[in-house]
Formats: sequence, C-alpha cells, structure tokens
Amino acid sequence: MTQEQLQREYDYFMAEKITKSMLKNGLITEDEFNKITLLNRQTFSPNLAQIMPTNG
Repeated sequence: MTQEQLQREYDYFMAEKITKSMLKNGLITEDEFNKITLLNRQTFSPNLAQIMPTNG
C-alpha cells in the first residue's frame, strides 16, 4: 500500500468518525448519514470501503 493510499484510508476513517459522532448526537438523520458515507467513499476511494457495511 502506498503512502497516498494510506492517507486516503486515514482521511476516510476520520471523516466517518466525525459523521458517526454527528449521527450519535442527533445532528443528522440515519438517511443523511448513509448519503454522507457514500460521498465519503466516492471522495476518498478507500480500499477497505468495499468490505465495510453501510449503516442502513
């Protein structure tokens, strides 16, 4: 795995962590969470996203 790939994985992980926190604190709905997750996967193109489940 290259440094760039590792950075994308980390960036995706951090974006998801923030998004999950927003969902937990009632700042976004589950539907919004799923839409943001999809956008995060498209933006960061993490390799591990292919095996990660969606929330819905």
